[in-house]
Amino acid sequence: MIPLIALLAGTFVARIVGFLGVDALDGWHPALRLGLALMFLLAGYAHFAATHRRDLIAMVPPKLPRPDLLVTVTGVLELVGAVGLLVPATARWAAAGLALMMLAMFPANVHAARRKLALAGRPVEPLGIRTAIQVVFVTAALLVLFLPA
Repeated sequence: MIPLIALLAGTFVARIVGFLGVDALDGWHPALRLGLALMFLLAGYAHFAATHRRDLIAMVPPKLPRPDLLVTVTGVLELVGAVGLLVPATARWAAAGLALMMLAMFPANVHAARRKLALAGRPVEPLGIRTAIQVVFVTAALLVLFLPA
């Protein structure tokens, strides 16, 4: 739920700052890029934080090899993607890559929900809620990809 709050709060705070005169954030596109980047910075960090890493590794479906490596690679991609979202010249490419990655990672969310796993000591959201949140994340990335800058 924290990534969702980061996305929404980051986007709306950035948009307000844009309204107040910061030209770089004057518009929904740059504000959404900033909110999405904040969300991916938090998510990417979680892949390496001791309180989350073990839980994220457990989320990887057992048929996939090297869950530890997959968590590391996706964490790096999330961090790189977050930086890419902040650079106007690479933002659309980053958004496209992150949207595809979120779709590819969704089976891990299904696996975690079905096994009733925990993340940082709290149960993961039920599958319906997790799916709705994922739709919001992917939609945000697609908006960055397709909305005019």
